[in-house]
Amino acid sequence: MSLYEARFDEILTRIEKVRLRVNQHQIIKIIAVSKNVDENAISNMYSIGQRAFGENRVQDMKAKIEALEHLPLEWHFIGRLQTNKINQLIDLNPTLMHSCSSLEMAKELDKRLHVKDCSMNILLQINSAYEEQKAGVMPEIALDVYEQIQSSCKNLNLKGVMSIGAHSEDEKLIQKSFETTYGIYEKLQNKGAKYCSMGMSDDFELAVECGSNMLRLGSILFK
Repeated sequence: MSLYEARFDEILTRIEKVRLRVNQHQIIKIIAVSKNVDENAISNMYSIGQRAFGENRVQDMKAKIEALEHLPLEWHFIGRLQTNKINQLIDLNPTLMHSCSSLEMAKELDKRLHVKDCSMNILLQINSAYEEQKAGVMPEIALDVYEQIQSSCKNLNLKGVMSIGAHSEDEKLIQKSFETTYGIYEKLQNKGAKYCSMGMSDDFELAVECGSNMLRLGSILFK
């Protein structure tokens, strides 16, 4: 068994233990966050069955897509998107853009997509921890913003929500931020929300416990 296989199996075992404990039956999708590794590491992860990879910089995603175009990979954009990078991201045609952080960004994306006659799958980012340094809409307006995007941005396909857990050593604060996001996700399921993307290397078990069905794991996979 390779080192990558051992790490992956350990993570799957930990996820399954949480699922059994809280009676969680959803399929959980893992996005391997490859922003700090090279193409060889991605190829090694591919060889054990991983297909979805996340990048937070458009230029890095472009370079890796080109280097690995022979592999059938899913590419997820998970970082802050600068306006001057929108067209470049559209050209890369990511499987899912996790970080649509405002109605204004959604409208700008939609406008550029309309010009290029294409569409994009996105998640609405929610600042469920109320932290100034984090992007995303506030929980109180998230439902309204989601509905506005759905009704006014015809080139965007909203697939659910994303958030980053509270930046804290206090597990109760992290849990509260995840529960806030999941509560919003639950209310949006009747509007087609499929993914609740929350949980990273340091807090993925708590995220699963709170209902996440999409994890963004980097350092724990590629350490």
